[in-house]
Amino acid sequence: MKFSRQFGLVVLLAVLTVVSACGAKGTEPAPAGTGGTEGKSGEKIKIGITQIVEHLSLDEARRGFVQALKDAGYVEGETLEIDFQNAQGDLSNAATISQKFASDNKDLVLAIATPTAQAAVQNIKNKPILFTAVTDPIGAGLVQSIEKPGANVTGTADLHPEAISKLMEFIANHITNIKSVGILANEGEQNTQTNVKQAVDALSKLGLQVVKAPVANSSEVKQATESLVGKVQAIYVPSDNTVVSALATVISVATDNKIPTFVADKDSVKNGGVASYGFEYFDLGYSTGKMAVEILKDGKKPADLAVKYPEKLDLVLNMKAAASQGFDVTAAIKAEVKQENLFE
Repeated sequence: MKFSRQFGLVVLLAVLTVVSACGAKGTEPAPAGTGGTEGKSGEKIKIGITQIVEHLSLDEARRGFVQALKDAGYVEGETLEIDFQNAQGDLSNAATISQKFASDNKDLVLAIATPTAQAAVQNIKNKPILFTAVTDPIGAGLVQSIEKPGANVTGTADLHPEAISKLMEFIANHITNIKSVGILANEGEQNTQTNVKQAVDALSKLGLQVVKAPVANSSEVKQATESLVGKVQAIYVPSDNTVVSALATVISVATDNKIPTFVADKDSVKNGGVASYGFEYFDLGYSTGKMAVEILKDGKKPADLAVKYPEKLDLVLNMKAAASQGFDVTAAIKAEVKQENLFE
């Protein structure tokens, strides 16, 4: 009887030792920001994406962002959950979306375009925020500086320092007898204010007049474009979400009246603009996605990640649009364009 009790005690101690050892060897999924691709307790990484409006450039930025996550091993539906929301051009919608993301406790939020980025910064204080397709991050109040953004926000800007001045020089040099350039814009958008100011400054230095055609929403774009007929020899569409979302309307009026229309981004050239000095928004979004990986996997803080700009800047030309809008493409112009940036 005494032997049996001792034997039972030994067995019990052995079992407890094995259980303890198994517990010590067991591993839990790494939380967000510590090298894993899942959140705590095996939960998916939750990312909220807020976009001011849908048009090709912004859509491409979003696609690039998601691709970068995929390339880093995040699988949507398995280790990643994306909640995409479109504000439909409405600032109150943008604020509501950001508030919802804050209450949902997203692991990271991507804001595409300036208005949604501003809404995110105002409403989300304790989670990482990345922005993309933003023209002037400092002027928009998103970051303290380009090199050291501060707080919980950083991202990628879409305005190359030389893009607008080069395009205005191109317009001045290649349109015969040009005197005036029309600018279609909703200057209620902070990003547009910066873009328009740079264009006006560049045109003034070139001795050209500026005729502004302001809009408040996309329904006003047609009338605003028509107001430029007979007054200008070229039209410039900045990286303005309101106007770009209705670009087809601008192109229709420009084509009917043979007014060459120049745009601020490569994707808008694909959609009917004559020319731009641009880059791929997909690449911009991809760079932003790589920043997200640095935050989620490597534990880096947005405050320490410098804002990035497009690295490439090339002349982009739409031959069909040029012909339909009365712009003469010389052999010298065509020779300046790389084959991949020439649309026919």
